[in-house]
Amino acid sequence: MDQFLVPSVSKPLDGEVEISGAKNAVLAVMAAALLADGVSEITNVPHLKDMKTMSDVLRIIGCRIGGGSHELRIDTRGADHLEAPYELVKTMRASFYVLGPLVARFGRCRVSLPGGCAWGPRPVDLHLKGLEALGAKVTVTHGYVEATCEGRLKGGTFHFPVSSVGATVNVLMAATLAEGESVLQNAALEPEIDNLVDYLIGMGANIQGRGTRTLVVQGVEKLNPGKGRTIPDRIEAGSFLCGAAITKGRVKVTNMDPVHIAAVLDVFRDMGCKVSTGSDWAEVDARGVELKPVSVTTLPFPGFPTDLQAPLMATLMAVPGISVIQDTIYNDRFTHIAELKRLGADIQLVGNTATIHGGKPLESANIMASDLRASAALVLAGLIAEGETTIDRIYHLDRGYEDFEAKMAALGATVKRVRPGMEG
Repeated sequence: MDQFLVPSVSKPLDGEVEISGAKNAVLAVMAAALLADGVSEITNVPHLKDMKTMSDVLRIIGCRIGGGSHELRIDTRGADHLEAPYELVKTMRASFYVLGPLVARFGRCRVSLPGGCAWGPRPVDLHLKGLEALGAKVTVTHGYVEATCEGRLKGGTFHFPVSSVGATVNVLMAATLAEGESVLQNAALEPEIDNLVDYLIGMGANIQGRGTRTLVVQGVEKLNPGKGRTIPDRIEAGSFLCGAAITKGRVKVTNMDPVHIAAVLDVFRDMGCKVSTGSDWAEVDARGVELKPVSVTTLPFPGFPTDLQAPLMATLMAVPGISVIQDTIYNDRFTHIAELKRLGADIQLVGNTATIHGGKPLESANIMASDLRASAALVLAGLIAEGETTIDRIYHLDRGYEDFEAKMAALGATVKRVRPGMEG
């Protein structure tokens, strides 16, 4: 498996990075294509491992996948194998998104329980209860979810006990073809949900309440193939801005929406960084700044995103003083701490709260990525560790960061991809 070799930077990062399309938004829209018969199109699609995995899932169902550079065309006219197998769903939990569209359009499906990143239990009970509220009969046997309905799904009301992006995606897509009115309460507010709502409306769905906690869906008998552009990846943008703070440099991210990372930019301001924004860009400048420790709590949007918890933790290792991060979304998303400690980090974890004693020197080591966002955190830490850091299992990073090495190089950092035994 490939590794990253990350030498400590000799100078602060400085430059611009163009942000790619958001993988989490694309994955939902790819599943939504199953709601209609025909060819749907998606633009601003990043080249990522997760896109290939979802494409493979759709192909098994019977879809044909094509497209040019950063474009996808999904032809669903051959979709007749209504099953998503364990071999694929286990590698990426967003594959589970096909459940709602398949049962809504075809009246039955069989989808493996998901896998994904190797941290924490992330149950799908809200997905299933939401579909049951729309009249689906759901059973779980031998590791598979089987969902059926007689005729069309029926409109209903479902209150999400906790805000869940994944469950909102699945239940919302199913509701578009349900008979009558569906009301989804405490729905997720993340920009990826708005992106999906826009796409579904473009397919002919009747959805009210975009951007609010209550989505009201008047079901229609049929949807048309869709066409839409993917929003920029706010997590990628935040990760590269962390590079400015951790190296006390300057990074400008372009082709993005600053509103999507408003809470993140506020944290950089609290740290003492200079933050500038425009209509489609944001910049963090930490040159000549005495960075200050912060306390951060992850929350559903518009709060600080859990997906940036690990990159921020790495960043705070460079900030003198005591910083605190509490993750209220995923209580055990902290597998990266053990690897950061191998570099010399001073981090204490109690429950879902990490205390970072920053400003201490770090030394390079061989470390291992445990999940997607932990991968980015380890690279950031490697930038300030003395010597060359080796990071294993970087296939996790390839799931969510397009052209990562090239973008880091544009900022002045060297992140070299090697295969063990083939460095020379």
